[in-house]
Amino acid sequence: MSAAGTLAFDEYGRPFIIIRDQERKKRLTGVDALKAHIQAARAVANTLKTSLGPKGLDKMMISSDGDVTVTNDGATILKMMDVEHQIAKLLVQLSQSQDDEIGDGTTGVVVLAGSLMEQAEQLLDRGIHPIRIADGFELAARHAIEHLDKIGDSYPVDVANTEPLIQTAMTTLGSKIINRCHRQMAEIAVQAVLSVADFDRKDVDFELIKVEGKVGGKLEDSMLVRGVVVDKDFSHPQMPKELHDVKIAILTCPFEQIGRASCRERV
Repeated sequence: MSAAGTLAFDEYGRPFIIIRDQERKKRLTGVDALKAHIQAARAVANTLKTSLGPKGLDKMMISSDGDVTVTNDGATILKMMDVEHQIAKLLVQLSQSQDDEIGDGTTGVVVLAGSLMEQAEQLLDRGIHPIRIADGFELAARHAIEHLDKIGDSYPVDVANTEPLIQTAMTTLGSKIINRCHRQMAEIAVQAVLSVADFDRKDVDFELIKVEGKVGGKLEDSMLVRGVVVDKDFSHPQMPKELHDVKIAILTCPFEQIGRASCRERV
């Protein structure tokens, strides 16, 4: 048999080939394996580093179907990336968790994690055990949280005065493509959240807020609709385009225009 594999037989005498690919594989152990994981995490972080901040650059993502997406949102970029390394997948999950829990800072957490991995690599070169490095990061996180609690300010939410909320929303939209409609988009976001917020439980159900995109028009045409949007076309051009104080029928079955059918009746 050639060097590509070995011919073997099972218990019933049927032949099968064992491919020799073990020689082409390299198994890493110890510090070398740790550094390989760190390099994978840093590679993902370096990909997003140029998209961080108000001067961050956009990334053009092309899917397997040929769809093109231009964005600088960290969660969107990582979601569309084809990541195979397990450590790199952890950073993708980190960004998605940040997006689900907070809704912002998806790029920052990945860049911060990459920087921590870079510092951890230097500590490994000095002979410090990985468990000691992890314990040090945990201790540093506790000190950082205590310091943030000391310097942090609390701003109560006042429905009558939404200006602080709008200013806060504007800071999160500064690096997005909609920054030319900065103020308008921030006001829409604040009003949408206040419309569905539960002030007693201090909770917001984001499932009650839907974003609908329509082709055509400008960003300045965006508006907040407090109600239900039914995306339907006019059955006839003479139908009225605006009605007030109307009654609405909600049907649980299809209700479409049906062509005139020909039939014969016998009595």
